[in-house]
Amino acid sequence: MKKLILILISLSFAPFIFAQTANLGKYKLKANLVSLHKVKIAGKGAVRITKDSTIAKFDEPTFAKLVGTEFKNGTIEVKVLSRLLKTAPEFARGFIGVAYRINDDNSSYESIYLRPTNARSEDQVRRNHSIQYYAYPDYKFDRLRKDAPEQYESYSDMELDKWITLRIEVAQNQAKLYLDNREHASIFINTPKNVIPKSGGIGLWVDIGTEGYFTDLKIVKKD
Repeated sequence: MKKLILILISLSFAPFIFAQTANLGKYKLKANLVSLHKVKIAGKGAVRITKDSTIAKFDEPTFAKLVGTEFKNGTIEVKVLSRLLKTAPEFARGFIGVAYRINDDNSSYESIYLRPTNARSEDQVRRNHSIQYYAYPDYKFDRLRKDAPEQYESYSDMELDKWITLRIEVAQNQAKLYLDNREHASIFINTPKNVIPKSGGIGLWVDIGTEGYFTDLKIVKKD
């Protein structure tokens, strides 16, 4: 009987590894092409998100979407930490970020994400690709890099397996990314690929090879 009680207690505190929903503070998250569960990491409550392994394409709607949240302009702030999965391919970079202005069926949105491994690379070209903006579905990183080199990517110092405070400020046709409460923005997006700014959802985004953690989510909406 004692053994049975111990088993039940341990199960009651086990994370729901394949849960489709989870809470992050006051926000409820719903998984979309990702696995999602709540964890504690370094003493902080967080959500762990990994991309569905059956999704081979890059820059896809692989995020945990906030339920019932509409966002057009304002500020999205969240602490993120990424690690490489043991199964991560050679080209994995710890991809982690935020999607915003997501439409109802997840077929259109904008995103800014990080490639932490690039920031400490000894290859300067890779360093220049530490931050990425893209607009789904037509303007993924490869098209933007070809059509407008350097315009939608930037460098900023960061590391894998370290908390990074990511803050995106969105105002009509402009978006700015600030890292770790620095005074100056790490990237400016002045010509986004959403011609008419739309209201939509917010998602916590990861890509292939990433074990992503998110905590301390704050959203401030503006007209």
